[in-house]
Amino acid sequence: MKRGRKLVAWSFATTLTLLLAALVGSSFYMLDFALSPLQRSDDEALERLASHAPTAVVQWVDSVRATGVLRDTTIDIAGTRAYAHYLRASQPTSATAMVVHGYKDTGLSMLHIAYLYHHDLGMNVILPDLPAHGHTPGDHIDMGWTQDCAHVKRWIVTADQMFRSDSVQTRMVLHGISMGASTVMNVAGDSLPTCVRCVVEDCGYSSAWDEFSHQLDDMFGLPDFPLLYTTSALCRMRYGWSFGQASSLRQLSHCRRPMLFIHGDSDNFVPTAMVHALYQAKPNPKQLWLAPGSAHARAYSDHPSEYTRLVRDFVARWIEE
Repeated sequence: MKRGRKLVAWSFATTLTLLLAALVGSSFYMLDFALSPLQRSDDEALERLASHAPTAVVQWVDSVRATGVLRDTTIDIAGTRAYAHYLRASQPTSATAMVVHGYKDTGLSMLHIAYLYHHDLGMNVILPDLPAHGHTPGDHIDMGWTQDCAHVKRWIVTADQMFRSDSVQTRMVLHGISMGASTVMNVAGDSLPTCVRCVVEDCGYSSAWDEFSHQLDDMFGLPDFPLLYTTSALCRMRYGWSFGQASSLRQLSHCRRPMLFIHGDSDNFVPTAMVHALYQAKPNPKQLWLAPGSAHARAYSDHPSEYTRLVRDFVARWIEE
């Protein structure tokens, strides 16, 4: 009888150990799967851009590269050599757009939005590579949280210095897409220089937890518990933040900058429902546009004229001198 009980106990302990080992191993796998860098080359970024951008944008990109209008610069941020591309407006102005890229993309992949600001609106544009993206080094993707926010804040100061007009402070809009949108929302919830006048977020997620929860279900058919909890805890141990902390929803409750929310009404990658929660969390002034029929990050490609008109009207209202 005792031998039987010992065997059951041993079997239970072995099974539990194996399950815990599998859970820990799965957590390491999921964290690496989600946050490992994928630093695309400039050529890869431009090829991806050409696959969905309107013909006029592709021709403009070729022109600004050939004529040297598109340039690059670097700054030191906490010991990291951070990289960005930029374009000066054809006529001197302090009106400036900072365009922030998405997950596993680069600043160059945002040249279709740079076209809107530089070509259509006559503004200066800066396109930073976030940590672990493009030419900026990093050991993990930060999902728009601590390092990403720190980099955007430093680039705001740098852009203000670069594009001041006769010592007049820059008038700046922050425009982000996908992870870049969550980054600018998170930044907008903090104290910022007065040069930042307004924000445009396009298809950002409400929090890293919400986005990973959606992807865990969509890609693997798994519930949040226990894997998302253990992976988030591992992220906190390894990188100093948890998925729940990286919350644009919480940050927006502190934001008083005017914000334009854009989201495709057929977005299945960052579900469209997220934008409604974000919009409700943000105090006025604010504006919302749902792009008809657009999937994730395709609102501009599908509706370039309407997108441009909305952004032009919104930005003109808030950054005029």
